Amino acid sequence: MQATATVLVYSDDSNTREQVRLATGRRPAPDVPVVEFLECATHAAVVRELDRGGIDVVVLDGEAAPMGGMGLCRQIKDEVFQCPPVLLLIGRPQDAWLATWSRADAAVTLPVDPVEFAEALASLLRQKRLQSA
Repeated sequence: MQATATVLVYSDDSNTREQVRLATGRRPAPDVPVVEFLECATHAAVVRELDRGGIDVVVLDGEAAPMGGMGLCRQIKDEVFQCPPVLLLIGRPQDAWLATWSRADAAVTLPVDPVEFAEALASLLRQKRLQSA
């Protein structure tokens, strides 16, 4: 198993990025690698980092402005070769259909519930590990 996993977190709100970091801790589950965060506050930064590679999971804030994570998710799923799994943060449970439209691999509601978020992130890290094997 690799020593670390890189998780890109996109939100224009530093409090949301902090919620993600705190909910994850050092690692979201014992059987997944320690997480290193790469934080982005603009959609251009997300695209630039994905083009560089080395991202294991992407966490996108569906409520971000001016470009929300749902539209960005759909864009990167179309444009990034072998796009990493995406965990979408949605404003309310009723927005789950929008997460499906955006082709997110998982979705959790804001504010971030630490247990729900850690479980979803760990699942995507496991999925990524299986794809890489």
